[in-house]
Amino acid sequence: MAKPAATSILRSLKPIRRKNDAPILRHDPGVLPSGSLLVRKPKAHGPALPSDRVKEATEVGYGQHIYMYHNIHTKQVVYSFTRQLNNHDSLRQLPFLGKKTQPPRLRKDLWLPFCLTYFPSPHAGQEAFRKLREYRRLHETRYDLDSITVKEGPHTGNLMTTKERGKILMNQKANSIADLAAVLLQQEAGPDLRRVEHSQRKMRRVEKLKKQKGEDKVKENPVDIEKELTGVEGVKVLWADPLDAEYAEQWPEEITHDTLERHRYTAAFPPLDLLSRDDDAGRPKLT
Repeated sequence: MAKPAATSILRSLKPIRRKNDAPILRHDPGVLPSGSLLVRKPKAHGPALPSDRVKEATEVGYGQHIYMYHNIHTKQVVYSFTRQLNNHDSLRQLPFLGKKTQPPRLRKDLWLPFCLTYFPSPHAGQEAFRKLREYRRLHETRYDLDSITVKEGPHTGNLMTTKERGKILMNQKANSIADLAAVLLQQEAGPDLRRVEHSQRKMRRVEKLKKQKGEDKVKENPVDIEKELTGVEGVKVLWADPLDAEYAEQWPEEITHDTLERHRYTAAFPPLDLLSRDDDAGRPKLT
C-alpha cells in the first residue's frame, strides 16, 4: 500500500483536462479503426411525402382509412389507421399463442399491405376498426376444438401440439376479410335502435346545456349515430390481390372494389379521388 505522500505525487501526475477541451467521442472518424464504415441513423422515418400531396393528406379524418397488413409467412394480420405501422401499437394486437408466435418487432420485408378500406365518415371507420379487432381476438381465443384436432395419422382425434396449434391460429387473413365484409353488412343495416336512442338523448342533453351555459363553455360534442353509422355509400375497398375478396361470402352492393398499389414496404399514397373535398360536410369524401 502506497504511503500518503506517494499517493499525492501519483495524483499530480494525472493529466489535467480543461473545461474547454471537447471530449473525444467513439463515433469520431479519428477514433474508428481504418477500413471501418460509419452508418448514420436516418432522421426521417419512411418515404417522404410528395410536396403536392401534403395538404391533401392532412385533410383526411382520423379513421377514414383502415390499412390491413399481413405476415407473408404466418398470415398474421395487423390493422392500422396509417400507412406506416407503429411497432408498439401493432405488436399489442398480436396475442401470445405459443413460443415464437409473437415477434419482438415488425420487419418491413415480412409485413405487407393487402387491403385498404376507405370510409367517408371517420366515425364509421373507427367503429369498423373497433369491431375488426374484437372479432379477430375472438378468432384467436375462442375457437372450436375441431379446428385444432388431428384429422389424419396415428394421433387422429387428439389435440394438436402447441406449435401446430399456433400455426393454425396465427393464420387470420381469411377471417379478417370475412370480418370486414360482416362489419360492412352491419353498417349497411344500420346501428341498434337502443344505441340510436341513447345518442339522441345525449345530443338533447348537450343542446340544453349549451343554451343554459353557452356554447363556449360546453366542450362535449356527441356523435349522431343514426347519421354517421347508417349505410355504406361511398365506402371503397382496395385490394393488393383482387381474389382475396372471395374469402367473404357476401359484400354490400354499394361498395366499390379496386386494386391497391404499394411502395417497397408500405401501401401507396391514397388515390386523389379518396381525398377530394366535400363543401357541405367539410371533410374528404369519395367521388
